[in-house]
Amino acid sequence: MTNKKIGFIGCNNMNGAILQGALKSNVIAKENVFVYDISPIVMERMKSLGVNVVESNKALCEACDLIILGTKPHHVEEAIKQCQEGFDGKALVSVAAGLSIAHLKKLTKGKTRILRTMPNTPAMVGEGVSVFCVETDLLEEEKAEVMAIFEGIGTVEWVEERLINAVAAISGSGPAFFSMFVEALGDGGVKNGLPRELAYQLAAWTMVGTGKMLLETGLHPGQMKDMVSSPGGTTIEGMKALEKGGLRYAVIDCVDEATKKAEKLV
Repeated sequence: MTNKKIGFIGCNNMNGAILQGALKSNVIAKENVFVYDISPIVMERMKSLGVNVVESNKALCEACDLIILGTKPHHVEEAIKQCQEGFDGKALVSVAAGLSIAHLKKLTKGKTRILRTMPNTPAMVGEGVSVFCVETDLLEEEKAEVMAIFEGIGTVEWVEERLINAVAAISGSGPAFFSMFVEALGDGGVKNGLPRELAYQLAAWTMVGTGKMLLETGLHPGQMKDMVSSPGGTTIEGMKALEKGGLRYAVIDCVDEATKKAEKLV
């Protein structure tokens, strides 16, 4: 557990998931956490966690050694302005999609050490995946502390910054895409007589189990598909329907469009 003072600028959705996951896994202590969010509702929710709720971004930066910036991309510039000189000499971890390290350096006038990352919301249940950009000037000690926080809420991977927008489209947005598929599978179950709650549970647990099996066995997704598809069976009929509906094209196009949007955020 790190004894550094950790600040969370913006604590709804992604940053909230990181914070709650880190607290649950005891990676950070609530007395070392400082939070500021423009939403009174979010601030009340953070108070219930027992962390330090401060009155401004500037106060947060002055109190902390490491700041995790999790506001919406279009709010980042204003949040940094509010911090004034509070970022100087500090370590800044950005989870804001689409904002390059160069852009963040410009906003902080080059006085802040920066690590750009793309986590995802399953961090809240300890199953997140966070991807860090290798182009960082954080000190080795600071990198180790950030790694400890994010490894406490899931797994960590490293990529070159040029790939981070594609990461955002897959693992960052992926929970929404998978949830749509789970909902659709559930609706199909309901259409065929299953109670809705059971249908959703079956779909969600099947997604969890399949992902775990792919990771632990190293099987190619195509091999997994073939294992389940018996000749003349039910699965191949369902696969035919997915191919007819253009599932592969739709998913690839989905990743393309999400990546392009991430590239246009700044």
